Amino acid sequence: MSLINPADSLERQNEKLLQITQSLMRRVEQKNEQSGFAYQQFERAALLETEVRERTQDLERALDLLQDSNTRLEVANSETEKARSNLTEAIETINEGFALFEQDEGLVLSNSRFCRDLTDIAGLLVGGLSFENYVKLISESRVLALPDDQTPADWVAKRMARHRDDHVVFNVRLKWDRWLQVSEHRTSQGGTVILQTDVTSIIRRERQERDKQAEILQATLDHLNQGVCIFNNDQMLMGWNSRMDSLLASSPNTAALRMSFGILLDWLKDELVFDASLDAEHLRQWANRTSRRDPIIFEVHRGSAQTYSVFAQEMPDKGFVISFTDVTAERAAARTLYELNEILEQRVEDRTRELGLALAEAERANASKSRFVAAASHDLLQPLSAAKLFVSSLSEQNNPEDARAILDKAEMALSSVEQFIAALLDISKLDAGKAVFEVQPLRLSDVFVPLRNELMPIAQQKGIELKVVDCDLTVESDPGYLRRIVQNLLTNAIRYTDKGRVLVGVRRVGQLARIEVWDTGRGIAHADQQVIFREFERLSPNNADTGLGLGLSIVERACKGLDHTLSLWSEPGVGSCFSLNVPVRHDIFYDTDQQKEKDIVPQSLSDRLVMLVEDNPQLATAISAMIESFGPTVIHAHSAEEAFGILTEIQLVPDAFLVDFQLGTGLNGTDFYTEATRRYGPVPAAIISAERTKALRETCKTLDLPLIAKPIDKNRLRGLLVQLFRQNGVDVSVI
Repeated sequence: MSLINPADSLERQNEKLLQITQSLMRRVEQKNEQSGFAYQQFERAALLETEVRERTQDLERALDLLQDSNTRLEVANSETEKARSNLTEAIETINEGFALFEQDEGLVLSNSRFCRDLTDIAGLLVGGLSFENYVKLISESRVLALPDDQTPADWVAKRMARHRDDHVVFNVRLKWDRWLQVSEHRTSQGGTVILQTDVTSIIRRERQERDKQAEILQATLDHLNQGVCIFNNDQMLMGWNSRMDSLLASSPNTAALRMSFGILLDWLKDELVFDASLDAEHLRQWANRTSRRDPIIFEVHRGSAQTYSVFAQEMPDKGFVISFTDVTAERAAARTLYELNEILEQRVEDRTRELGLALAEAERANASKSRFVAAASHDLLQPLSAAKLFVSSLSEQNNPEDARAILDKAEMALSSVEQFIAALLDISKLDAGKAVFEVQPLRLSDVFVPLRNELMPIAQQKGIELKVVDCDLTVESDPGYLRRIVQNLLTNAIRYTDKGRVLVGVRRVGQLARIEVWDTGRGIAHADQQVIFREFERLSPNNADTGLGLGLSIVERACKGLDHTLSLWSEPGVGSCFSLNVPVRHDIFYDTDQQKEKDIVPQSLSDRLVMLVEDNPQLATAISAMIESFGPTVIHAHSAEEAFGILTEIQLVPDAFLVDFQLGTGLNGTDFYTEATRRYGPVPAAIISAERTKALRETCKTLDLPLIAKPIDKNRLRGLLVQLFRQNGVDVSVI
């Protein structure tokens, strides 16, 4: 324990030491018997005095040092105040608003430009103001221009979120179209420095520059052949060029600006038909993707007349651009090329098949040439020889009755020669393709009734029943050849039927009348059912009543020339059935006067006029050549407008119109027909098209227009023209 209190002053400590020394001295004088102990106390006191003196010296030196430190502190405070004054003057000289917040977020200092534009809160920015309260004051300022969808509390939350970063730069919009750029930086001690720069002139200049660039960009986009629309990273429509007006609206629609991609897609998906590679939902998923979007390309169709190639690609700012290229003409050209290729391939196939058939026919004709000549010579020589013998025996006959019988036999032999030669001529014409078929409406009763009357006595003579079922159907065929076909089949059936009956009837099969000739004769073995159609083939050559062997050959060739399918069913010992299919006609009504019927049905196509409206030159040339091969004359127009111009110039209405549905930019085929009907009255017409949509079929059905799908079948086209001419029923009219 110390004898003095270190907290006392040096004077007080010295005073206490003197008192202690005096007290010790008195005790030494009073207690002589304790001299040794007193001496020790004295020495101790002396030592204490020495220590007190040294401590006093140390304290004096400490006081000197403290005084020196106080002097230095006064100098430092002076310099600090000077530096603070210089700093204040320095931050006042800069053009930006400046503020410093210390580590505990309190405002240390700021210059007069800090928040100067926010006049209603500038006076509230005092030292010690917390950073959060500073942000709150700005959010409540009447000068701050907040976005429409943002409240002051939202702005505070967003601003404080940025405060967490070490370095922040952003723009703040004020009223009256003024802007402040705020940069915030963190000091090494954890404080915050804020700089506010007026960037109004810069932003206005940049805005003018952007507007100028936007005008240049818009002008550039408007000169593109593609329609282009641009979406930002929020999927909002930011702009489009004039080519897009036809898709977005009939005229530029400012209401569509900043429309979301999803709403715009819902608006357009009912008007557009996507191809199989990508539908509207896949396009929506592509736009909503947060990761990198790969470019996509697909096609859409608008109505039946427009096709667009669509290309979508992401931009660097995560927005995207979509372009629409009208490829209607290219796709139409591709379709036309495809159709031409189909026509050419069909022609090659037809020619190959025809050449194959011709080669087979030539080989068959060459193989049977010797047999044909030998059989014809033999069959011709037999009746000629018989006639010669009959004539030579007349000189030996004295009885007139016997002579008359011989002359009758000679006449029959020569008649057989005449029939044989006529059959050979028919075979020759049919084989050479020189037979002339005049196909026209024909009542089957006009064929059946005369044959029944002609062949009934022959059947009765053989003791068999001949039954011909009456039929009032009207068919399309050549009257002479159809009668010859049925006559040959009936004659053969009677010839090879020994007992029972022969039946002729008609079955209705869709649009065909199937003429069937049944018999209960000997029947034909399966191996012989193809042989019997050869010339001079007779299954019973020793039978006296086997005919010439040419009847079925004529039937086969005539059916082939008339495109009447010929069929055979036969069972040996049971009987046979020959049948042929003939097209049925529905639109002919007969009068009792046959001459009236002939006046209604055109006998030839050569005096008819057809107008073909087809925008593809190559296809039009091919169709024109096909029609003219039938006989009519063709007038070709590339468009509806050109067709009306030609008709006005020549002052004629053709017997029939053949119109392509898609005619480019003008009227389509059905519109052309409607306008032609308005101008000229009812006009026989038909539509040709590669389009196979339900809408087109329903439109043609409503207008009662025949529709022929491309590629065009030659036989069907010829039948259609015949039908149109009959619908007209009169010569070319004068307008």
